[in-house]
Amino acid sequence: MKTAINWNAIDTVLLDMDGTILDLHFDNYFWLTYLPEKFAIKHNISFESAFEKLSQQFNTLRGTLNWYCLDYWTDTLQMDIVGLKKNIQHKVAFRPQALAFLQFLKQQNKQVFLATNAHPRSLEIKQLNTRFHQYFDELITSHEFGAPKEQQSFWQQLQKKIEFDNYKTLFIDDSVAVLTSAQQFGIGYLLGIAQPDSQKPPQSMAPFDAIENFNDIML
Repeated sequence: MKTAINWNAIDTVLLDMDGTILDLHFDNYFWLTYLPEKFAIKHNISFESAFEKLSQQFNTLRGTLNWYCLDYWTDTLQMDIVGLKKNIQHKVAFRPQALAFLQFLKQQNKQVFLATNAHPRSLEIKQLNTRFHQYFDELITSHEFGAPKEQQSFWQQLQKKIEFDNYKTLFIDDSVAVLTSAQQFGIGYLLGIAQPDSQKPPQSMAPFDAIENFNDIML
């Protein structure tokens, strides 16, 4: 469904990475299937037990920087998280029409910044497999600010770094919690992603408007 965007009113576009420009299937497969399989083998337990143990740890830290931190999980689980991610890096892929959207933004001469909670090593793996960096003015991870996008500190530090005008900025993300944080900070235009994982059904992004395909907002 087409979503009206007044591109003449927007100078800056902030884009999330996983689930927004890239298919979240890679991350969901890694954390919910591949890692539990390896954890089960390491500890000689069933997949179900491994999944439950990992889920408990993940849920405790949800919304914090450590939840996204590969160094934290490497130390906590005593597993080579970066190496395991590299084993399945062939699964990294753009979401439908994401590349065309990035090209569209470049043609529109917008300032475009990646704003991700992903760990720098994860960002490195993703961009080496997709080469999306060429479409951005800068790639920014919340780890350099010491605060995830769910916290106001991230937005305060981001604005100091790139000096964007809230009222002329569009932010697109697949997380309601993150969009809510951006809304609280005063970002003028907010959009959710209805289907961040191509292998799962669409999700509700209420109370935010959401798109399924970037064609929905291209002229």
